Order: sequence, then structure tokens, then C-alpha cells
Amino acid sequence: MINILFVCMGNICRSPSAEAVMNSIIKQSNLTEKIKCDSAGIISYHVGETADDRMMKHASKRGYDLTSIARQIQHIDLELFDYIVTMDEENYENVLAMERQAKFEAKVSKITDYSRHYDANEVPDPYYGGPQGFEYVLDLLEDSCAGLLEHVLKEHPEI
Repeated sequence: MINILFVCMGNICRSPSAEAVMNSIIKQSNLTEKIKCDSAGIISYHVGETADDRMMKHASKRGYDLTSIARQIQHIDLELFDYIVTMDEENYENVLAMERQAKFEAKVSKITDYSRHYDANEVPDPYYGGPQGFEYVLDLLEDSCAGLLEHVLKEHPEI
């Protein structure tokens, strides 16, 4: 079983969307028994909340169901997950800072590292923006999650 954790700041917009997009791609690829996804946030402010209503609305229009409940990333996640995929540089640095010995550094990446069609360094936080920000996030995630699955399959040909 391959385990992927998506991480953003509060776990109510970008990372739950990445989880939903990736789960959809995994399902379409008949890999639900081989790859599992989760999401978490750097901060604890939104712990226990559902995804942002605006994000859920935009995701729903594309057929994604954001069902995760916000949680904060824990040190144990660094051990449990094979891939820890962050939404931006700040999240990336925060995750790396959790591990002083760099033992899990190879597991941590940014989602845009897997983008196939966009030249973006991060998935911007749409929280304070308008509808176009939520749509752009989904565009980036659809592209990057497809690229991530390609990467996972190359690294794990046994799947």
C-alpha cells in the first residue's frame, strides 16, 4: 500500500482538494486498493472543520467530493506516509522543519513538482480571493495529481 499525505496551511482548501482530486484519479485508474490519500494542515486553527464551503462548491462542479475533516500534521505522519506533498514553499519548509535529522526529507515534495502543463512553483491559497482562485487551484491540482500518479507508478512498478 502506498500512502500519500497532502499538506497546506489550514487543511480546508488546497490539501483536501488535492486529496479528492487524487482519489478520483486513483479510482479511475483502478488503484484504490493500492494507493491511499489523506490531507493535513500545518496549523491547528481549523482542526475538526470541513473544507471551505467555496472550495467544496467549485470542486463539486467538477465532480469532486471534499469529505475530509481538517487535522494538523503530526510527527508520526512523517513515518506513516510514503509521500508528503505540500502545496507551497512555506508548507514545504514547515514540514521539513518537523524533522531535525532530515531522515524523511526524501518523502517531502511540492505538488507543483509533478505539474505537466503549468509553470507554477506553488498552488496559491485561494482563501482570500475570488472564484477564479478556486478554479485555478483545481486546474493546478488536476494536472499535478496526474503527474504525481505517473511518478508514483514509475517508482513502484509493482503496483
